[in-house]
Amino acid sequence: MLLIRRFEEKAGQMYGMGLIGGFCHLYIGQEAVVVGMQMAMKDGDQVITGYRDHGHMLAAGMNPDGVMAELTGRRGGYSKGKGGSMHMFSIEKQFFGGHGIVGAQVSLGTGLAFADRYRGNGAVSVTYFGDGAANQGQVYESFNMAELWKLPVVYVIENNKYAMGTSVTRSSAQTDFSKRGVSFNIPGEQVDGMDVRAVRAAGERALAFAREGNGPYILEMQTYRYRGHSMSDPAKYRSKEEVQKMRTEHDPIEQVRARLLADHAATEEELKKMDAEVRDIVAAAADFASHDPEPDPAELYTDVMR
Repeated sequence: MLLIRRFEEKAGQMYGMGLIGGFCHLYIGQEAVVVGMQMAMKDGDQVITGYRDHGHMLAAGMNPDGVMAELTGRRGGYSKGKGGSMHMFSIEKQFFGGHGIVGAQVSLGTGLAFADRYRGNGAVSVTYFGDGAANQGQVYESFNMAELWKLPVVYVIENNKYAMGTSVTRSSAQTDFSKRGVSFNIPGEQVDGMDVRAVRAAGERALAFAREGNGPYILEMQTYRYRGHSMSDPAKYRSKEEVQKMRTEHDPIEQVRARLLADHAATEEELKKMDAEVRDIVAAAADFASHDPEPDPAELYTDVMR
C-alpha cells in the first residue's frame, strides 16, 4: 500500500512537471482495495480494471520502473511507451489492463472468466470497475451472461463516492451497489474498502464462491479517493473538510501503521526505514523513466491491428 501511495504521489509530481502527458488518474486513498484483493488471490487468477490502474499494476507485481516508463512514454514501458497511463498489460502477471472506455473492461473480464471455465483451469477473473461505470449497460449484459453460465468472476465495484465529479446520490437510483446483481441472482456484499483486513476477508469468501463453480460474486468496496478524478480535476464539488475527515479517520495506510505500533509488531524506526526503502524504489523508477529513450518512430507501425 505504501509503494502505491508513494508511486502515485511521484506520478502526480511528474505530471505537474510536464514529464507525464495525457490523462492520469491517481489511486491515492484506495490502496487497501487492490492490496487486500491481491492477498486473497491465487496464482493464475486474472485482474482487469479501468483507467485508475497504476495501483492494480503494482499490486500485481509489475515493475515500478516499467510502469513509470510507460507513464512518461519511454521504450522501457510496459506498452513500449505507446499506451500511457490507461493502457498497460502484463500477461506474465495476469494483468489485462488498464482500459480507458468507462465500463468496457467488465465485458472483457467476463470473457476472461468464460475462458477460465472453458479451460477448466480453476482460475478466477477479478474485474474492477467504479461506481460510475456501474451504471453502464454492458455491465448488466455481462452480469446476465456470467450468472447464466456460472462463470468464475468476482466483480469488484470500487465505490469512491464520485463518478468523475458527480456524487453517487445524484447519479444512482440504487446506491447500494452490492445489490446491483439481485435481478440476476448474483450475491453481493458491502465491504469497508479502507480496511485491508476486511477487503482480504471478503475477497477470500468471494473468490472461493466463484472458484467452486457457483458463478459470479459482487463486492462493493466503499472507499475514497483523495485527489480529483484526474489531474485536470480541481475537485470543487466536495469540501476540503470532507477529504480531511477521510484522511484523518479512515486512511488505509495510517490504520495499518497504528495497529502495528499498538501491537508492538513494528517500531517507529522500522516503519520509517520501510518508508525510506519505498521512496528509494519510487525515486529509482522516476529516474529510469526520465532517462530511458523514447520509442523509435518506426514503433508507430508496430502492434497495430489492421
